[in-house]
Amino acid sequence: MVTATKGGVTAWWIRTQPLFPGLAAALVAVGISLLVHSFVPMLPAMTIAVVLGIAAVNLPGTSALCEGTWRAGLNFSGKHLMRVGIVFLGLKLSLGDVINLGWQSVALIVGVVLLSFAGTYALGKLFRLEGDTPLLIATGFSICGASAIGAMAAVKGTKHSDTVLPVALVTLCGTLAIGVLPLLMNPLGLSPLQFGQWVGAGVHDVGQVVATAQTAGAVALSAAIIVKLTRVMLLAPIVGVVGGMERRRHTRLAQAAAASSALDPNAEASPKPRFPPVIPMFVVGFLVMIVLRTTGWLPAGVVEAGSTAQDVALGAALFGLGSSVRVRELFRTGIRATIMALCSWVLIAMLALGAVHLMSA
Repeated sequence: MVTATKGGVTAWWIRTQPLFPGLAAALVAVGISLLVHSFVPMLPAMTIAVVLGIAAVNLPGTSALCEGTWRAGLNFSGKHLMRVGIVFLGLKLSLGDVINLGWQSVALIVGVVLLSFAGTYALGKLFRLEGDTPLLIATGFSICGASAIGAMAAVKGTKHSDTVLPVALVTLCGTLAIGVLPLLMNPLGLSPLQFGQWVGAGVHDVGQVVATAQTAGAVALSAAIIVKLTRVMLLAPIVGVVGGMERRRHTRLAQAAAASSALDPNAEASPKPRFPPVIPMFVVGFLVMIVLRTTGWLPAGVVEAGSTAQDVALGAALFGLGSSVRVRELFRTGIRATIMALCSWVLIAMLALGAVHLMSA
C-alpha cells in the first residue's frame, strides 16, 4: 500500500514537474501586472499581463524560454487557470444588483449583447475568418472579453492555439476604449451616469471597463460595473445555447456514421462518440458562485479573497495566452481579423450608446 502510494506520488511529480517553470513565470508576471496597476490605475492588470506575455515571446532574451522550458506551464495557465478565473468571476456578481436596474434596463442590456454577438459573428463571416474565430471574437466582444472566449472555446472544443488571436484582438480594442471613450464623453453630451452606462454596455473586459469609467468619477464607475456585470451574467446562457447546438451536431454526425457502417458490413465499428458538455463544469461553478454571492452568506473577506484569486488566475492565463502571440505572424495572418474587430468595436459602441439614450428616455 505504501509502495503504491509512493508510486502514485512519483508519477504525479513526473507529470507535473514540467509545468513549474512556466507557472512560476506566469505568477511573476501577475505580480508585476498588479504592481504596475497599483501605481497606474488607468492600466488594467489583465491588459498588462497580456502585454507582458506578448513581450516575453517576442524579445530575444525570453523567446527561447517561452518556446522551451516555460511552454508546458504557459499552455496549462492559458487553458486551466482561465477556467479557475471564470469560476471566481461569479463572486463579483449579485442578482440583486441586476434586479435594481429595472426590467427595461436589463432588457436593453440583453438586447445590446445579442445584437453585438450577432453583428460581430456576421462581420467575422463577412471577412471570411476561419474556423471558430468569428464565434470566439463575437463571444469575447459582446460578453466579457478573454474569460468568455475561454468558456466558448471549451464548449466548442477549440484548440488552445486558436484562442490566441481572439484574445489579442479583445485586448487591443479594450485598450483602445480606455484612451478613446473618455475623449468622447463631452462631445457626445453624456452625463457621468450615462457615460458609465455606455462604458459598461460597450467595453469588453471588466478591468477595461473599470479603467475607462473611473475617468469620469464614482457615479460613472458604479453604473459601469453594474451594467457590465449584467452582461457577464449572459455568459452561461449563451454558452449553454451553443453547447446544446454543438451536442446536437455531434449527435447527427454519430448517427450518420452509424448509418454508413450499417450499409457497409466490412466497415470497422466506429468508436463511441464523445459529446461536448452543454455547459462545462467551470461555468456551473461560475453560476454557483453567483448564487452564493447573491445569498449574502459569504463574509466580505471570502469575497475579497475570491476576487484576488480571480485576478491571479486570469492574469496567469492571459500571460500564457499572450506568450503565444508572435507579432510577426500576427501582422502577416491577422490583418483581416484586426480590421473586422475594429468594425465590431465601433458597432458595439454605437449599439451601447443607443441603449443608454433609451435608458434615459
